[in-house]
Formats: sequence, C-alpha cells, structure tokens
Amino acid sequence: MSTDGKYMEIESKQPHTSSLRGKQILERRKKLEQELVDMLKETESDFTLDHVRDAIYHEEDNDDMMKVVAMFDRGGDASELSNVLELVTDAWNYFPHKVLGGISPAEKLLEYQQKGK
Repeated sequence: MSTDGKYMEIESKQPHTSSLRGKQILERRKKLEQELVDMLKETESDFTLDHVRDAIYHEEDNDDMMKVVAMFDRGGDASELSNVLELVTDAWNYFPHKVLGGISPAEKLLEYQQKGK
C-alpha cells in the first residue's frame, strides 16, 4: 500500500464502495497490487508498485499502457509477455485514472450501469 497521500485520497473517495460490486472492485485491486509486486520481483524490474500506479493514474496517451508493460520487460519468452499483458490490462482496468476523475474504468462502468437502473 502506498503511503503517498494522493493514493489514500483517491481510495477514500471511491464511488459505490458500499455496493457489493464496488467492494469486489476494491478487493480485485488489492489482489492485483500483490500480483504486480510479485511480477516486478520475478522480472527483476527496477520499478515499484507506486511507479505502475502513477503511470496508470497519469495516463494521457494511447501508448501509456505499453510504457507500463515495458516496466516488466526483461526480454522474456512469449509466455512471460502474455502474463505481463494480462496483468497490466487488469491493473489498467481496476486502478484509478486521473482522466476519469480519479476512478477506474471498472468503477466508471459500474457508475454507468447504476445510472441505467
């Protein structure tokens, strides 16, 4: 868990956290954080979980997701790349983005679905 106040603030203002689906999103995010830490160690990356979260939060460009993938790149085989892509895609969808008002794409979808009810 980041001790950076910015992330604490982001988490504290998450919408829909009282709903079952909202809690599932936060639980999935926690699980992904541990998986990212494990993958960073496994790939002997110089980057940290905070680097990954920061890159996702401040994304502005179409290739910003590939910058996150590059944090794990050590020239491994196709299987390793596949695992990295899957993990980064999940993190991208479950971690907050500044351009979405500090919520994740999963939370944005939940917000949209709840408005339709």
